[in-house]
Amino acid sequence: MDFRKYLAELIGTFWLTFGGCGAAVVSAAFPHVGIGLLGVAFAFGLTVLTMAFAVGHISGGHFNPAVTFGLTAGGRFPASQVIPYVIAQVLGAIAASALLYFIASGAPGFDLAGGFAANGYDAHSPGHYNLVSAFTAETVLTAVFLFVIMGSTHPDAGTGFAPIAIGLCLTLIHLISIPITNTSVNPARSTGPALIVGGWALEQLWLFWAAPLIGGIVGAILYRIVRPAPTIRI
Repeated sequence: MDFRKYLAELIGTFWLTFGGCGAAVVSAAFPHVGIGLLGVAFAFGLTVLTMAFAVGHISGGHFNPAVTFGLTAGGRFPASQVIPYVIAQVLGAIAASALLYFIASGAPGFDLAGGFAANGYDAHSPGHYNLVSAFTAETVLTAVFLFVIMGSTHPDAGTGFAPIAIGLCLTLIHLISIPITNTSVNPARSTGPALIVGGWALEQLWLFWAAPLIGGIVGAILYRIVRPAPTIRI
């Protein structure tokens, strides 16, 4: 058992959660120089892009349970490794959220009522989108995300450019769906902030596991229909 892969997934998911959610919590509306929705979207994309280059050759650079499940459904990843990967990813997201809370709470007027970048629907959606809209968006966008991942990492695709395509795809996904759900497409990323916020965030967390997992599996299978999977590589 190679624990380096699990450590790489933990670190990668830590960076995704800390960088993306950190941009939303700390920088999005900072007086005069706030980065806004566009900045937060790019922050999430850049976390994946940078860590995919950094540790993708070690663990595959999933950083997301939906990606792990999707790649398994797509014939790219062994089922025996799914649970250890998901545990590592969730632990990384929790650690990142705890550290972000420690830092953010040091500012005057900090209040978890602002949401702490947690994902939600209905009253807890930035645009007050309902459950059906949230579930649909998270499912479809995660399916597209896996389709892009499967395609850009296929042996017949251009070598070395997959992290760029994947990072830009995640940026686009956030540009579309931040107003709908605060954008999850990643159950680990959703779990970390939800544990800090508690209450409504934990009550609604089920959607941000169910929809991305379904979408990830559907997207990977769809790509497998379009282009047969190569031999599993880890």
